[in-house]
Amino acid sequence: MPETRQAPQSERANSPDSSDEPHPLIPQSDHPLAFLRGFLERPKEVGSIIPSSRWMERRITRTAEIAKSNLIIELGPGTGGTTKALLQSMRPDATLLAIEINPDFCELLTETIRDPRLIVHQGSASDVQEALTKHDLTAPDAVLSGIPFSTMPKNLGLSILRSVKDSLAPSGRFVAYQFRDVVHTLGKQVFGPASTQFELLNMPPMRVYRWDVPRTKKPRNPRPHPRR
Repeated sequence: MPETRQAPQSERANSPDSSDEPHPLIPQSDHPLAFLRGFLERPKEVGSIIPSSRWMERRITRTAEIAKSNLIIELGPGTGGTTKALLQSMRPDATLLAIEINPDFCELLTETIRDPRLIVHQGSASDVQEALTKHDLTAPDAVLSGIPFSTMPKNLGLSILRSVKDSLAPSGRFVAYQFRDVVHTLGKQVFGPASTQFELLNMPPMRVYRWDVPRTKKPRNPRPHPRR
């Protein structure tokens, strides 16, 4: 399938169909054949047989509040469709760390997305802190995940969720988009219950879960010693 060309900003602004609303029938400027090949070769590591829709991308970027985040982590970016949506929503001074276990996807991301805000790291989602340390990064404001928790061992899923929770900054958020509810079942053991949304304009329809890390309580001022 040929890659769809996106018109420059000036062209879109003058176009009669220049609405900011994404069109569910327009093919993504992604690499669907590479995505399909990755799914067939490693089905337990790829969450879906086709990339996410534009509607899905918009929902997760808004749910994770990407526009106001300094550091974002994407777990399992695949061929980069959601990665591009995140970059479009990010501030110019923000950073996106994409952690991908598939070396072919890592190579594709590096070759096709030329954005200095993106760091591609090959490794496991259960080693978030290791990736942050390697790239000299601090705690992320948001972590997003589309990796399939339903196809991995329970212990690995819990390990990934604990890794995410331990890495998040105070008041940070974790957003997972899945078509099964396994991540919510596991996530309740680590984070507690999640807020849940549904995106029907995606194939398959997706659940979007969000967990928020509470702000660290400020230490109380010590009581002054009584005067003698």
